[in-house]
Amino acid sequence: MADPLSCSAADLLPLLGGSAANATAAAAFLCTRFNEVSTRLDGAKFAIDNTYLLFSAYLVFAMQLGFAMLCAGSVRAKNTMNIMLTNVLDAAAGGLSYYLFGYAFAFGGPSNGFIGKHFFGLRDFPSPAGDYSFFLYQWAFAIAAAGITSGSIAERTQFVAYLIYSSFLTGFVYPVVSHWVWSGDGWAGAAKADGNFLFGSGAIDFAGSGVVHMVGGIAGLWGALIEGPRIGRFDHSGRSVALRGHSASLVVLGTFLLWFGWYGFNPGSFLAIAKSYDTRGAYYGQWSAVGRTAVTTTLAGSTAALTTLFGKRLLVGHWNVIDVCNGLLGGFAAITSGCSVVEPWAAIICGFVASWVLIGFNKLAEKVKYDDPLEAAQLHGGCGAWGLLFTGLFAKKAFVNEVYPGKPDRPHGLLMGGGGRLLGAQIVQILVIIGWVTVTMAPLFWVLHKLRLLRISSDDEMAGMDVTRHGGLAYIYHDQEDENTLPHFKMTRIEPGETPIGERRQQGV
Repeated sequence: MADPLSCSAADLLPLLGGSAANATAAAAFLCTRFNEVSTRLDGAKFAIDNTYLLFSAYLVFAMQLGFAMLCAGSVRAKNTMNIMLTNVLDAAAGGLSYYLFGYAFAFGGPSNGFIGKHFFGLRDFPSPAGDYSFFLYQWAFAIAAAGITSGSIAERTQFVAYLIYSSFLTGFVYPVVSHWVWSGDGWAGAAKADGNFLFGSGAIDFAGSGVVHMVGGIAGLWGALIEGPRIGRFDHSGRSVALRGHSASLVVLGTFLLWFGWYGFNPGSFLAIAKSYDTRGAYYGQWSAVGRTAVTTTLAGSTAALTTLFGKRLLVGHWNVIDVCNGLLGGFAAITSGCSVVEPWAAIICGFVASWVLIGFNKLAEKVKYDDPLEAAQLHGGCGAWGLLFTGLFAKKAFVNEVYPGKPDRPHGLLMGGGGRLLGAQIVQILVIIGWVTVTMAPLFWVLHKLRLLRISSDDEMAGMDVTRHGGLAYIYHDQEDENTLPHFKMTRIEPGETPIGERRQQGV
């Protein structure tokens, strides 16, 4: 039987009356028209899908602004220009390195299971394997990983070190991991072209809890460990001293921008929207899965935010907007792996656990005297790892078959009756990401440290890099720990239980 969107004269001849010659001519004419319509429909589908992917790429790129605002608000005012500049350079340096090498290493197929080998500098591009919109989307993901790392080593890192690690991460380290999981040739992915899946399942990391968040988080972990904590982060007895960021407003602004961008990060990872599943009727298709993914993303982040709010209230006795913002982002990082293959109710579980994972890793960081100004390793590394495990537990069979078609008996979540093979593949992904980032980024940071290219001097750190490295302050400020008596504008913080200055004056205190 002919394809529903194809036409041949032989199919129409029996249906047309009249002479054989007239019937043949009429059939050929009708088929020509039908084929033209089919071609135009195919072109319209490509246009719709590419427009959707480009819009998603723009949303993911807008997350760089969110990262910049979040980082700026989380550091002390004397380092604002420095951290903002590093965010700009993550995008700029990452753009060139991903264009020259990164995309080829990630998606340069046909290739082996470890690394791609075509499309260096986008040579012979576009191709059936990808268009320019796909490159732009993947570049936005790559620089997101680099932005995560910059938060871990903020306020004490030399500028040249940022340039070196950012180019290396986006040009080599991250692309290799994305090749393993997302390329049709990768050895670990659930969309492997030859059907030879890891444990018969492949690792499901739909939008990058492991590929993006764990890679950036583990890289930041090694950078911060090798650099050591900021001056004053722990006192002489080893107790933790809070070096608070200077602007909660910027943190909240950055968080909302990241939340907005996550709707390109997770739903956009479908790469296309005009696709029918033919399972429930014409109303149901990939557009429905895109909407469901946006819902699971929202629920996981919202649950994590509320859990962090009340959890920290019980633990420390006050409501802290910075903690809530980090909890929200931790929920997003966790759901990113399984956002397309879990039910909305499961996303609530994901966000709830992610909040406690973040709180637990922050407590551990204090115990081992690990200093991460943005909690990036704990948030992206820890919650990203939980997200991979969560997918192995809660992935629904019907959704897995829709998103990863071609193998109806594919394993799904352990707690959804799918056995433990998917969970096993998820655990393997966690271990290999930790191992790969460790053997690549840890030596890089160690060499930079030995060459005295990693950490700034103690004098520069105390004065702040805006003055010593970037030509001036971002704005006039007066940090609490600064005893300078110059008539700067002074911003003070009111701790829980402390009486505001205005009220103390009215009381004559």
